[in-house]
Amino acid sequence: MLKVFTRQGLTCLAAALAASPAPAADAPSRLELSKAWAPAAGEVGTDVPLYMTITNHAGEPDDLLRVRCPVAQFSEKLTTDYGEGTPAGREVRSIPVPASGTLELKPGRYFLRLLQTTQPLRQGETFPCALTFKNAGRQEVEVTVAAEGAEAAP
Repeated sequence: MLKVFTRQGLTCLAAALAASPAPAADAPSRLELSKAWAPAAGEVGTDVPLYMTITNHAGEPDDLLRVRCPVAQFSEKLTTDYGEGTPAGREVRSIPVPASGTLELKPGRYFLRLLQTTQPLRQGETFPCALTFKNAGRQEVEVTVAAEGAEAAP
């Protein structure tokens, strides 16, 4: 009798799993990373800002925790602090991304900085970066190199 219940239980479980919708392999990401750019830097060892737009399609907020780019030794997350009248970058632990909203990483707001570049960054080139978010996990973005000293996306 025990075997009958076990077989019936397994049959019911298999039927339930087959009927449940599986997540699509190409389901849209919770986050959309776009307009990623950094200004050109002719020398190795330079620190450069990194800007982009992050759109959160989820109904809950997220946090940008980590940034890794192969063209830099390190990176940091910053906000612009106007406390003493002169704007200065202040490092933050994470950058909040609003629920069902858009965050622009740009001059004068939140932004990223790539520290100690490992190669020259030439206008028109691209390089990958991996961003890690609290909820959405690791996301990849392709960064375009703009003109040196640029203050807007190419």
